[in-house]
Amino acid sequence: MNKKKNETPVSSAVIKRLPRYFRYLRMLLNENRLRISSNELAERMNVTASQIRQDLNCFGGFGQQGYGYNVTYLYGKISEILGVNENYHAVIIGAGKLGQALAGSPVFTKRGVEVCAMFDVDPAVIGKHIDDVPVLDVDRLEDFCRENEIDIAVLTLPASEAHAAAERLASCGVKGIWNYTSTELFSSDHGITVQNVHMGDSLMMLCYEIREKEEDDR
Repeated sequence: MNKKKNETPVSSAVIKRLPRYFRYLRMLLNENRLRISSNELAERMNVTASQIRQDLNCFGGFGQQGYGYNVTYLYGKISEILGVNENYHAVIIGAGKLGQALAGSPVFTKRGVEVCAMFDVDPAVIGKHIDDVPVLDVDRLEDFCRENEIDIAVLTLPASEAHAAAERLASCGVKGIWNYTSTELFSSDHGITVQNVHMGDSLMMLCYEIREKEEDDR
């Protein structure tokens, strides 16, 4: 369910919280829960019930007073909003340790994304299969993306090659990049949607919070 063009845009902060709702609702489905109140969901997620209601009201609410939320219905609606049902096709560029770990991860299939191939320049890995995903020569990238209507590219290649890869991907119709390199890419530079993943930033924030707690405890 998308907002109409003449309606107030949903804030990026709300959008960033939707995947968390998706995960918790999936857990509830695995527990065979049919409904849940905003108060109980808030307790599980360690947020306020008011925050949940405000977030979901951006998309129509989905709850009923005195009943709460139908878990299956809400999970389906959030899946729709996040594009989980679009059956997007992806490739991974870079078949090193990180690329191989991602290829074997359930993160894609759980979110409706199919990894169709990996690409690399190393003859030692080209021609192999990583968790049933074929590793192809990167020279075939453009043709493969066009022929298979690839929507998403995951970059796990050297940082120095990120911009060149983004240009190649934009030229063959790929719609989005999930960038794991240390080079930050911007949608405005390449005309393609980008999500930069900075694992080091998250680790530094954890270290900061540990240090702050240690200082408070002294």
